[in-house]
Amino acid sequence: MSRLAAIRRILPRADGRRRSSDEGRVPVPFVVGAPRSGTTLLRLMLDAHPDLTIPPETYFITKAAKFWKQAKRPRHARDPVEAFLEAVTEHKRWPDFHLDAEAFRTRVREAHPGNLGDCVRAFYEMYAEKIGKPRWGDKTPFYVRKMEVIHEVLPEARFIHIVRDGRAVALSIMDLWFGPDTITEAAEFWVARIDEAREKAKALDYYIEVRYEDLVADPEPQLRLICELIELPFDERMLTYYEHIDERIAMEIPPEEIAPDGRVVATEERLKIMENLSRPPDPTRSDRWRHDMPADDQRKFEAIAGSRLRELGYPVA
Repeated sequence: MSRLAAIRRILPRADGRRRSSDEGRVPVPFVVGAPRSGTTLLRLMLDAHPDLTIPPETYFITKAAKFWKQAKRPRHARDPVEAFLEAVTEHKRWPDFHLDAEAFRTRVREAHPGNLGDCVRAFYEMYAEKIGKPRWGDKTPFYVRKMEVIHEVLPEARFIHIVRDGRAVALSIMDLWFGPDTITEAAEFWVARIDEAREKAKALDYYIEVRYEDLVADPEPQLRLICELIELPFDERMLTYYEHIDERIAMEIPPEEIAPDGRVVATEERLKIMENLSRPPDPTRSDRWRHDMPADDQRKFEAIAGSRLRELGYPVA
């Protein structure tokens, strides 16, 4: 039995059957997880493969699915394709992709898509063509909460849930413009993401969990596991992703963003959270929370999330 099969059996479908057919399509990876869990690191590793590219976080699929369903209702009498185009090109993250909006609209309209999946694939295919690669995937942490929606739209999606010690996640996220602000909120946030992901995974055809700490300590076995999942030959260039990261990021310099509290987050601040990715993975940073998180905060976090930490193999006092 392969390691992939063993991991897949941890969270089998509740009914024991495959949910749907992917119609023979090439599998596409969807990297999900709580923010600051290593999703960007994994994205850049996979993106370094000569046959695979993963754009910046999309977020628009769930909104597009909502718009599509609304447009199909008789009382709305609206072209669902136009509803999709509005959801995508007017999304606040559209500028991150550096694609021409009118060229994208023309491409989708001229393809006469028969369903939402065809529309969504047109976006990824256009992005992949820009990068010059034949295959594509996605890395949007938020989709860990909407995996069933992604699966319905794209049956070929295969989910990689990257999990990181919640104390490290809390230490990283509380200084940023998104996510929880207190240690109690951070613990509740992390537990909720883990629990929700595992519940939703029961209805998915393909789902695995990869620990951030394992990925950083020894990337190759984890990347081989993921390549097996998505039916992609392993390539050594994924291990040296950092050698070309500057030129890759230069292709998608993000514009400023409006934070949930209304303040403007500058391009420099958005890029800063990626500054450690230009170097090889550093396993010594995995336990940084032990020294940088106050002991009282550690106790508060473990009081809420201790059982989940133990289940995932993390030490708890």
